[in-house]
Amino acid sequence: MSAIRIGIDIGGTKIEAAAVRGERDVLWRERVPTPQGDYDASVRAVVEIIARVASDLSLPADMPVGIGAPGSISPISGLQRNSNSTCLNGRPFREDLSRAMRREVRMANDANCFALAESIAGAARGARVVFGVILGTGVGGGVVIDRVARDGRNAVGGEFGHGQQQGLALEALAESRQHVPRPCYCGLVDCREQYIAGTAVEREFAARTGRAMKLGEIERAAVEGDPIASAAIARWTERVAVSLADVVNLLDPDAIVLGGGASNLAAAIEAVPARVAHHTFGDSFTTPVLRAELGDSAGVIGAAWLW
Repeated sequence: MSAIRIGIDIGGTKIEAAAVRGERDVLWRERVPTPQGDYDASVRAVVEIIARVASDLSLPADMPVGIGAPGSISPISGLQRNSNSTCLNGRPFREDLSRAMRREVRMANDANCFALAESIAGAARGARVVFGVILGTGVGGGVVIDRVARDGRNAVGGEFGHGQQQGLALEALAESRQHVPRPCYCGLVDCREQYIAGTAVEREFAARTGRAMKLGEIERAAVEGDPIASAAIARWTERVAVSLADVVNLLDPDAIVLGGGASNLAAAIEAVPARVAHHTFGDSFTTPVLRAELGDSAGVIGAAWLW
């Protein structure tokens, strides 16, 4: 049992717990709905699911827990911040969980846990420097170096979703229109999350066409020859590529791993790498751009590996 680790992945709609042995062998797994907007209920939900895994597998009462959660812990106040599950913000989430469970807790951003899992047991295993990106309802990123997720001095390492999306003025000029900035929940304007998240593509498509379609439906329409859908996929491809080129020019990772719903678009692997190469400084771009292998298990496996 000493080789078992406990991981928790706290998402906007579900909380998942798993007992992981070795690099990716999930022995026990359970999901429960995330209490919406209720901090105390969220703490209780985590405590209860941990009690079940510990009881079912007869795990030691003091076995530590790794937790992936949205946002990060402020190095100044020790409180949770930058979480799109806003009820967590401004609260001592890690300390409250540790006290309630009577276990030692390590917590990291959920995208960091995703990147960690993919670097250890997923698409980027064997790579020293890995940049992982989640392109889902939001956009997150994580940096892993030598199998360690790097939070950074300010605990914002890899916060890919909340840098400013570049190229918007040129897009608007090419379409003979004026760019209208998009506010983000974080308080900034024109964050990447507002342009390359799957939900952002859907919102923009609906605003331009009056048609409410899911991302996969937009892709199918593009394949069938719909010019507006094709333009939407092309815009997404270019925006992602410009953003990843910024990462390459700054970090130059050994591998880039894409996860989340939007990573399932064919363009993510078939078209994005060539456009990244176009925007990367220098005369070569050989970095593999990979689709995540661990699916929605990556977060909980990465959380377990925080220990």
